[in-house]
Amino acid sequence: MVVLAQNGAYPFELGIPARVFGASDEAYEVVLCTPTGEAITTNAGFDVLPARGPDALSEADTVIVAPVDPAYLRPELTDDVRAALAMIRPGTRIVSICTGGFTLAAAGILTGRAATTHWQCEPLFRKWYPQIELDENVLFVDNGDVLTSAGAASGIDLCLHLIRLDHGVEAATRAARRCVVAPHRDGGQAQFIERPVPDDPDTSTASTREWALARLAEPLTLSALARNAHMSERTFARRFRAETGLAPRQWLTGQRLALARELLESTDLGIDAIAAAVGYATATSLRNHLGAALGVSPLAYRHTFRSTETRAGRLRARAATRPTVPGILGATATNTVSDHPKETS
Repeated sequence: MVVLAQNGAYPFELGIPARVFGASDEAYEVVLCTPTGEAITTNAGFDVLPARGPDALSEADTVIVAPVDPAYLRPELTDDVRAALAMIRPGTRIVSICTGGFTLAAAGILTGRAATTHWQCEPLFRKWYPQIELDENVLFVDNGDVLTSAGAASGIDLCLHLIRLDHGVEAATRAARRCVVAPHRDGGQAQFIERPVPDDPDTSTASTREWALARLAEPLTLSALARNAHMSERTFARRFRAETGLAPRQWLTGQRLALARELLESTDLGIDAIAAAVGYATATSLRNHLGAALGVSPLAYRHTFRSTETRAGRLRARAATRPTVPGILGATATNTVSDHPKETS
């Protein structure tokens, strides 16, 4: 993995890839480069010396564009950044954190694709790149080979998502535990939650969420959840969304699929048994939900994450059939479906 840093970089976000992938048991190599190979100055005023110059981008399986302070943003790329991005090989996975999406947009990489960025930068992004489908209300968007995240800590969520895609739920959970962060926040979760902590702990839905997690095999209705929380359904749904950024049904779907993925990776249970264990009446129901979220069947998912094939090998195999990223990297690619569960109610 190669992280591209530019002048005005945010120190926290710049360090996210090294911290998260460094916490993984898997053999990720994270290299920092700059467009010129020279040191860059962060928005905090100190310099960062890269390990490599832009030539590192030509060797990367994954390129992560780090964000910069909005004061450093420009609607068009500088010549050195454009030249650096041109070194990226077709088929390389390209990722942006926070305002790094502006760089991808200016390069034409996001044209025809859904994307996100920090919610505070939404007006500027829309002004400069009206042709791009921007969703400022999600943590990250996965278009297959091009992924974008919202601001700050959502970069952690996206990096954990990449580990989950590459090596499965257990690997991502271990990395999250070492970073002392939540192991999974759905990409479709809201960036900005108005009231994340209730004034009165007794009005929180947290205890009901814990109760539900211990009963995912059961048919958990909104009525049952509200009853456990001693609230009306309307009040519960409103407070649940205020605290999590998700509707109860959307949250349940995400939790059920997370458990299903873990069971597919770590057990020999049949698909029917796994479906029952996570609260789906039939294997077909599990298959439909997993397909909508990830675009794969349960058996295909199990095969992928039990394979001994290396990540690099998978990338080489995929690169032979993947479309080239549009814009400065070549021909136009067709859109792919975002890799986060869609809200069903």
